Formats: sequence, structure tokens, C-alpha cells
Amino acid sequence: MAEIIQKDGTWAFDGDALRLTPGRDKNVSVLRRELGELIVPSRALAGIALEQGKKSGRLRLRLRDGADPLLHATGGRLTEPHDPYQLIVESDRYGVAEYFVDEVRNALLLDQVPAGPVDTYLLPGPSVPLSVSAGDGTAGFDGERIRLEWNWKTEDAKAAAGARTLALTDITGVEWHPAAGLENGHLRFTVRHAPTKTPPKYDPNAVELWGFKKDPLMALVAAAVQARLPHPARAAADPVDARPEPPSAPDASAEADHDALLRRLRELGELHRTGVLTDEEFTLAKQAILKRM
Repeated sequence: MAEIIQKDGTWAFDGDALRLTPGRDKNVSVLRRELGELIVPSRALAGIALEQGKKSGRLRLRLRDGADPLLHATGGRLTEPHDPYQLIVESDRYGVAEYFVDEVRNALLLDQVPAGPVDTYLLPGPSVPLSVSAGDGTAGFDGERIRLEWNWKTEDAKAAAGARTLALTDITGVEWHPAAGLENGHLRFTVRHAPTKTPPKYDPNAVELWGFKKDPLMALVAAAVQARLPHPARAAADPVDARPEPPSAPDASAEADHDALLRRLRELGELHRTGVLTDEEFTLAKQAILKRM
């Protein structure tokens, strides 16, 4: 197992999945603390990189497009303090971070994990029920219904209709935008057969956000809803064309040979790390197996 422990959090990799645990440092954002520990399967990864600075650096994970409902719902708008796929690394731990990166990259190579997009979520999204209060209202989600309630700061025209309950089956989309500069952010739900361009301040299907500390937590509601909607890659396809073809009978002997070669590669890697094999011996043996694959 490869592991790196920092004030910002702990990342551990067992060959099949990454375990991302936020740190307890006061600088760790409220969103990352609420998300808690994340388990990211290897097949959801597109890459990993270490960016080094003079005093500190940053480990960055790149997930395959469409693998995580949180990233889809936020549209890449999570700023660095709130991004759970970044880890601040102190300069004296660069060696450990480089080893960690190599271990993850080698596993992705050996397992032949593609970096392209996926058509199903590989992470489950935040657990429900959950409720978040920020901006001009409170958004709650129990897995089937979204509940929007307003506070004393809500615009009268929106608050006049009272609390609002939306069935998940009536939702076709969800988006989260953080406040930026002088522009307020929002959490907005798109309701079937009721498209609207009304500003979030007046939209009864949106919570307006003003850039306060709890605003990022609304991204959890967005991700939880997104995880239970049809995957965008499938929703965009023609339902007829999207039907999967009947699976062909697998070649059992070919699959067994492939799995045996992967196991042998992992065994060689372990022998190399423990010093049983020299660099040259490991390279020659690995090349021979890769040719067979």
C-alpha cells in the first residue's frame, strides 16, 4: 500500500482504489469535511500529478469525465480549497508524493485503465438524507424529493408561494454556481416541461447564494440529486440506439491468461521493490510479459 499523510489530509492507495481522507487542520474547507472520506476506484481515474512549489506542492487527481456526480453538478467550478481531489504536500514530503504518483500510474498502466469518458457514475455521490441552509433558503433531499424552504432574506415574490417540494422524477437537471465577484451564485433545479430563465433571486426552483461560508455545501445537494438522475452520456443518446447489445460469450481461456499476466506483473513489481530483482532484471521481465499481453 502507498500512503501519504499531510495536515491537509491522507491519501492511501491499495492497488484497486484510492482512499481520500480530509485532514483536521483548520484550513480544510467545510465542504471537504462534510464530504468525509472518499473511495475512488482505479477505473474512475484518468491521471495523477504532483505540482511542486518552493514551500509546498499539490497532488492532483484527474477523474474520467462523467465518473463523479459532484464534478458534473459543479461543472469544474469548485475552487481549490473545496476540491476533494487535491492535496497540499509539504516540500519535505515530495519524495513520498513522487513514490505515491508512481504507484498509482503503474497500477493504471498494468490494469489498462482507459482515460476516456464513462457513461455511468463510478462514485455514488453524497449520502442522503441531507439538508443545507445558505443564501436565501434551505435545500433538503431525501433521495426521492427535494424540499426548498425560504428565510427572511428571500425576495417576497419567491417566498409568497411558500415552501416547495419537487419530485426527483420531475427533475431533468441541476446546477451549482458559486458567487463570483459581484455576481451571486445559485443552486438551481430544472423541472420537466417548465424551463425558465428567471434570475435565481425570483426563481422558486433555485436558491440564491451570496458567497458566504456555507455556500459550497449546496454543491452536496446538487451532487446527491445528480447521482440519482440518468447519466448525461446516456440521457443524450437516442433511447433506441442506447440499448446495449447482447453480450457475446467471453473467451474464458483468454481472460484467465490475461489475469494471470496481470498477477505476474504485480508480483514482479513487489520483487523489484523489495530488492530481489535488479532494475535490469525487472525491466526485461516486464517487457516479456507486456509483449504476451
